[in-house]
Amino acid sequence: MNKLNTQWIGLLALTLLGPVTFAQPKAPKDQESILTGLESKTAHYGAVAKQIWDFAEVGYQEVKSSALLQEELKKEGFAVQASVAGIPTAFVATYGSGKPVIGILAEYDALPGLAQEATPERKPIDGKKAGHACGHHLFGTGSVASAIAVKNWLQKSGKSGTVKLYGTPAEEGGSGKVYMVREGLFNGTDVVLHWHPGDSNGADPSTSLANISAKFRFRGISAHAAGAPERGRSALDGVEAMNHMVNMMREHIPSDTRVHYVITKGGEAPNVVPDFAEVYYYARNKNREILQDVWKRIVKAAEGAALGTDTKMEVEIIGGVYNVLPIESLSRLMHKNLSMVGGVTYTDEETRFAEKIGETFGASFGSIRKPQEAARVGTFSTNDPTSGGSTDVGDVSWAVPTVGMRAATWVPGTAAHSWQAVAAGGTSIGVKGMMVAAKTLTLTAMDLFNDPTLITKARAEWEELRGKNFKYEALLGPRKPALDYRK
Repeated sequence: MNKLNTQWIGLLALTLLGPVTFAQPKAPKDQESILTGLESKTAHYGAVAKQIWDFAEVGYQEVKSSALLQEELKKEGFAVQASVAGIPTAFVATYGSGKPVIGILAEYDALPGLAQEATPERKPIDGKKAGHACGHHLFGTGSVASAIAVKNWLQKSGKSGTVKLYGTPAEEGGSGKVYMVREGLFNGTDVVLHWHPGDSNGADPSTSLANISAKFRFRGISAHAAGAPERGRSALDGVEAMNHMVNMMREHIPSDTRVHYVITKGGEAPNVVPDFAEVYYYARNKNREILQDVWKRIVKAAEGAALGTDTKMEVEIIGGVYNVLPIESLSRLMHKNLSMVGGVTYTDEETRFAEKIGETFGASFGSIRKPQEAARVGTFSTNDPTSGGSTDVGDVSWAVPTVGMRAATWVPGTAAHSWQAVAAGGTSIGVKGMMVAAKTLTLTAMDLFNDPTLITKARAEWEELRGKNFKYEALLGPRKPALDYRK
């Protein structure tokens, strides 16, 4: 285990001027005490997040990141069950006993190809292949901070109940939470809380897109591309034929469906007919039945491509996630607490960073979104409930009532999965947003412990949304975790 960077702690303590602002009304005394305790640990949790930012470990390879978060929880008296659901980097940390049981989700995987220094201009880090372009280093750390704060409150108040921190790897395409749901690790949990980094603050009851992903592998016969082309059967031709058919199919599927792919292997040299090629596909739709129908047609296109190119094709499902099931009553509760905590107030130095990085967004964003927006909490709304992304939080939300929020860990106008997100996430701007989330999750958990009728109401809403005859079946089927999908 690497020790926390003490220099970073000192630097962070100096730069975190202008603490996160609190909106009216102010928190009651017991809540205010817990929030003050969290605020006093900002530098420590900032150092934890920075270390995970430095690790930048991709899905199912988050060995150091997972171990660091587990150690934080063990030091605070949590019982940690490691390597759950057949995943070495997944864990469940538990404190307390009895009902209610409140779960908090933590993520910590990075994205490939997005290594970046914490600067407002594009500066890839030499020798690094991944970066936290979705802010999961903040997600994991902020959730752990919240779980520990809830534990401290349970101790101080003498309240009965249980808090569980779920360490969930490989959200980025690996569907880590799906295996944990399938394993029954959320059984008996009353409500699950989560959050996500973003460029604004809000707790609207939004949903997401269901997603199925897979790698299609074509195998042919190698030959000299000029000397004996008739003896070759190009696996790359199979991939390209499949892609062509899927692209034509876009005209004839529901317009809100998203299909995208990358060719991960296309051969080694132009004068050698490739005997192996691979393409990695995602398909998404908010309705999983529509998605499954579209997916069947994608598979048929692959089969037709293999037939037409005289190659063989095999498909490996990599991931599959449900859409998020939004619970409005829980979202209103979380929004109330987020409004009490308030957004992120920048120092002069942070404002200069934000303005400089905003110049890289282009006119359409840089002139519209202002750094000051990070201090604002959005108005509660149910008008636009669908995001363009997908998350394995979706499967959790169909297994237990779930609620989430976003915090401004990035400069307003920043796109997720960008170098700008990596850069801001490695600064005090990201840490401030993380602490907004940690405080909001903590207050929401306290409300649920204090008032069981909130859980009863949420569960009734959840059961109605799921439907009477709902039976969970993972979209990725019976496969084991795809532990090598990023290798």
